[in-house]
Amino acid sequence: MSFAHTHAGGYVELLLADPTVTLLASDPGTHPEGELRGRAFADALGVGYVDSYEELLAWKPDAVIVTSENAHHREHVELAAAAGAHVLCEKPLATTLEDGKAMLAATEAAGVMLMVAFPVRFASTFLKLKADYDNGLLGQVITVRGSNNGKLPVARSWFTDPALSGGGALVDHVVHIADLLEGLMGAAPVSVTAITNQKLHADRAQAETAGLVTITYDNGVIAAIDCSWSRPESAPTWGGVKMTVAGTNGTVDLDFFGPRARGLDTASGRPIELPYGPNFDASLVGTFLDGVRSGIPPQPDGAVGLRTLRIVLAAQESASTGGTVTIVED
Repeated sequence: MSFAHTHAGGYVELLLADPTVTLLASDPGTHPEGELRGRAFADALGVGYVDSYEELLAWKPDAVIVTSENAHHREHVELAAAAGAHVLCEKPLATTLEDGKAMLAATEAAGVMLMVAFPVRFASTFLKLKADYDNGLLGQVITVRGSNNGKLPVARSWFTDPALSGGGALVDHVVHIADLLEGLMGAAPVSVTAITNQKLHADRAQAETAGLVTITYDNGVIAAIDCSWSRPESAPTWGGVKMTVAGTNGTVDLDFFGPRARGLDTASGRPIELPYGPNFDASLVGTFLDGVRSGIPPQPDGAVGLRTLRIVLAAQESASTGGTVTIVED
């Protein structure tokens, strides 16, 4: 449902490569000038297409991937749930707590599964970190420092429009690290303090483009997240996700998108970086399909998505008020 998110094309390619999957797409509406969307994008991808979500859901799919603008997630998840389809929803879950809660309620009432697209938790390096943490090899974890830095997302203009995205770099990047912390520790966030600015790309972005978020968890861990759109347009890749976990038995540094072949373009002299290794999105989609087939709800689920959304909303409030915001689950 929708080609709004930049990950939509990658999901389509993965599903088309699976001989057990039959795929249909829809991306109705008036799209921004210059952006390849709708039937034209479907034709470029080689995927079947219908003109409306009503036609798509009348096809009675077993499952739906929602890759629309963040502000439309609730509407589309509710439509899919009402049609009896399991849902993989792009992150963040929603732009408001009300919408997030409604999405969980709708899928629960319909008896369908809701998974949120957090692919980095499927990295082998994270799985190894999780095993070491569970086995006590890190000792008592004290602090975590995470960064999710990327280029300004210009391929889809809605990313920098708060009415559709729900915000800027805070919304786009905090949730990935927050999900990794959720998957690692299973601890509940207690309070959030955040500062932001809009000095980078101020002429194009309508929301914050740089931020630093500090989260305190109920197990005593303090985590700091750099969530900025700070990579220059001339950079050879979109950005990356890194995390440093400090425990009483040692410190672990992780660079989730680090494996890359590096070189120079002989014509321009500009650097080239080509990533290699497992495709996290493939693991994400595969886990979702396994859940649909087995009936066992996959992780990260909608509840995880809601908890990470609470962190983002608290960070936005903190940046706005200048104070520390306590997270209270209701």
